[in-house]
Amino acid sequence: MRKEERSAGGSIIYRHEAPESPPTYAEEDGAYLERVTRHVETHIGEVRNVFHEIVSTHVHLDILVVDPTPKRNFYTLVTCGMGMRPMNVPEGAEAWRHAELMLCLPADWPLSETAFRDEDHYWPVRMLKTIARIPHEYNTWLYLAHTIPNGDPAEPYADNTKLAGAILSIPSTAPATKDFFTLTAAPGQDVHFFSLLPIYKEEMDFKLKQGPEALFEKLEAAGVNELLRADRKNVCKKRFGLF
Repeated sequence: MRKEERSAGGSIIYRHEAPESPPTYAEEDGAYLERVTRHVETHIGEVRNVFHEIVSTHVHLDILVVDPTPKRNFYTLVTCGMGMRPMNVPEGAEAWRHAELMLCLPADWPLSETAFRDEDHYWPVRMLKTIARIPHEYNTWLYLAHTIPNGDPAEPYADNTKLAGAILSIPSTAPATKDFFTLTAAPGQDVHFFSLLPIYKEEMDFKLKQGPEALFEKLEAAGVNELLRADRKNVCKKRFGLF
């Protein structure tokens, strides 16, 4: 067994290596898609669009889209498929084997096939799909406060942002977060809906040094949540140095 590696702030560091075995190919589970869609519509709003995958590896991963409304003037994107298969969780964390991810985009964010030809528009969707596959591709798990850099070393997702990674959090934009957070999709299959907060490299470094609670305090104080702001203030970068 590989020796556990921890950061200065006490966070466990997972090194994801490419699997030796070829990828598995998954088919869509219509019943699961229906349950997740109904759950999203009950707690957030009508799903009027779904980004369906044509070819899937490891899990069939769709993106459910809830359009902006006067009360929620932004898009909500929720993965559907990550939670179909259990993650390889540590002993004692069996209740967290299934998860989905979500993030929100401004009401003026271009969401069309034509727009997605430009990575400046597509990268949030790519980030959702890439991170949602990590547990099944690398036989690992994702949980609250886990951070995932965009490459090693971390690089910005696209030309229109310097955000270079993401951290899992608890959704704050759902009208009833507690009710939305967990869906019992089947007996023994509680699916938890985590939000993805895109973050800067300096914020990831801060979390590794100071711990997740310190970073969450800074993000909360700056009003950062799952509603993406591609050019938001870096909460861990000051004029004359970091932190």
